[in-house]
Amino acid sequence: MNGIRIPAHGSVARRLAYAFGLLTLLIALTGTAMLIGTLRLSAAQDRITHRVHPAVDDNLRLRNESVTAQRSIRGYLITGDQIELAAFHTAKNRIPSVISDLRGHGVADENNVATQQREIQAYLRVADQQALATPRSDQAATLTRKATLRFRAFERTNDSLTRQLNDQDQDLERHANTVFRAGVAGLGAVLVLAVGGAVYMSLRTTRALIGPLGDVERTLHRLTDAEHSARAREEGPSEIRAVARSVNTLADEGDRLRAIGEERDALAEMARKTGLLIREHLEVDHVLDTACTGIGEGLQADYVFIMLLEEGNPLVPVARAWNARRGLLPAEEQTIPPVPAEVVREHYQQGTTWSYNRLDAHLDEESPLPGAPGSYGDTGLPEEARAAARALGLVSAVVAPMGVGEEPLGAVFVARTRPEKVWRPVEVEMVDSMASGVGRAVYTSSLYEQETRLVDKLRALDQAKSDFLSTVSHELRTPLTSIVGYIELLKDEETGPLTPPQMRMLDVVDRNANRLRALIEDLLTLSRIESGAFTSKRAPVDVRRLVASAADAMRPAADAASVALEIRCAEQPLVLEADGDQLDRVLMNLLSNAVKFTPTGGTVTVRADAQDGAAVLSVSDTGIGIPEAEQRKLFERFFRASNATDAAIPGTGLGLTIVRTIVANHGGEMEVHSEEGRGTTFTARLPLAAADRLPESS
Repeated sequence: MNGIRIPAHGSVARRLAYAFGLLTLLIALTGTAMLIGTLRLSAAQDRITHRVHPAVDDNLRLRNESVTAQRSIRGYLITGDQIELAAFHTAKNRIPSVISDLRGHGVADENNVATQQREIQAYLRVADQQALATPRSDQAATLTRKATLRFRAFERTNDSLTRQLNDQDQDLERHANTVFRAGVAGLGAVLVLAVGGAVYMSLRTTRALIGPLGDVERTLHRLTDAEHSARAREEGPSEIRAVARSVNTLADEGDRLRAIGEERDALAEMARKTGLLIREHLEVDHVLDTACTGIGEGLQADYVFIMLLEEGNPLVPVARAWNARRGLLPAEEQTIPPVPAEVVREHYQQGTTWSYNRLDAHLDEESPLPGAPGSYGDTGLPEEARAAARALGLVSAVVAPMGVGEEPLGAVFVARTRPEKVWRPVEVEMVDSMASGVGRAVYTSSLYEQETRLVDKLRALDQAKSDFLSTVSHELRTPLTSIVGYIELLKDEETGPLTPPQMRMLDVVDRNANRLRALIEDLLTLSRIESGAFTSKRAPVDVRRLVASAADAMRPAADAASVALEIRCAEQPLVLEADGDQLDRVLMNLLSNAVKFTPTGGTVTVRADAQDGAAVLSVSDTGIGIPEAEQRKLFERFFRASNATDAAIPGTGLGLTIVRTIVANHGGEMEVHSEEGRGTTFTARLPLAAADRLPESS
């Protein structure tokens, strides 16, 4: 400052040496006195802290243990509680140890301690007699009065020792305060002299420090404000020059770390885009092609190979290969140095990736490949691997295992042919990360392809089943129609009269033929539903008429089973735009089930009413009901409730499937409410037609 420059080779330490010398002299003059005072203060504090105070605490602890013993033995004599007696013996057994601790501190008056010990022992002798006395007896009362006198004598000696220890503690505190005040006075004098010397030397030193330190400070502010090119001038005293060099070194390191971070961000963005491309399709081939191209272009590699493990193969073959000049390579050009399967497994289990930046140094000599376990590290690079690597001109490589779960799926092999382009740690890390993503994608794609093939097989099987059912149903329909026709001819007696036994046999044949025809119709309907050919011919229809017709048709079967059939319909018309034949089938299926599953003496009720713009059609029974756990499967084809199967009640399990399909085709909904052993109610809600669609005959 003011034209005075500090030589560059100067030192802040030398400038401060004079100040430190002066301060040292002042400290030396008072140091001995302060040291003595400190030692005395320390000794006094040590005696107070480690001897007097613990002695006071032990004396109080002796008092507490004695009080506990007295209280416990009194409690025993009053209540006879053995717990109180046990507490007395516990406190009594601790008293000798407490007295020993009290003596061990060496500050208590021995006469007081001895007197106190005699008094407590005298009390305990009486207390032992109390322990043997019968609770609440006269002897116990006499011993209690005697013990009280002994205990008061002990308390007086205990109080005397406490006062003696407290007096000793106060004396030591006064002595320590005196020493402390003297030390503070001496230290104050030293501080006054030191501050004066420091001010004097600071005025001389500041002028040599302000300029260089100011430059360093300004540089730090510029760096803080993201001016990354700022650097401090290395001038001034040697210490400040060292600080400036450190600032500049940190700035250089910050630039290097930012470059690494930017590169990491760029690689992460590349990995993200590659991952998005991989997820566009779930085919394994697409995953491998996209991964090869994305890794190669993103990491500026010369070769990328994705290898997939094959069961029983000791080497990992190549599934995809990529070259920087030609892109994806054909299968016959996918030769690379083979990687042993055990090496891939070992690295996968350890979670490690291995890389070589001087792979070429191991291609011309029988030397182990450093860092690779298994066959590579034990026997060196195999000759076929050396030849393949030489043919490709590989100089550096990174191999990262990939997989899902405990077993690897393969590895990603990324290589370069340029000696100057070595693999940096951030790139190796990115290869490992991308290999993990590729492994998950390959695994997911494989599962997807397996599932797709399985779904296709199931669809083909389902279609074959549907075609078979349709064909068989059509083939059975023709001969069954002929059988039913001939039964009718026989009943008409055109071929001659029949005997009563023959008529009964024809009735049995006719009944079973009709059951078989109903089953065939159900199968044909199911086939049309599954093929999408199931349609409805809509026309205005009154639900009440359908209910009456279906009830009349079902009444003979209900009467035969001794089941009451009741009808409860609304008085006003319930007109639907619907296929009457299909709704009649709904009613017949529901009524047939209700009658079939209702025991003798039960009731089946059909209700039809309007509610919220919909016709509500329900069929209730007092039958066997449906187990709650099985109700959600009722509308599945071929499903039958377990209690119906156990009771050997015949059925195919197709009726409710057809019922729900018909109701759904009419824009309606089906509901079921059932309680096992108490009955079932099926409810269909169907939209009502407009008023002007009411049939004229209604």
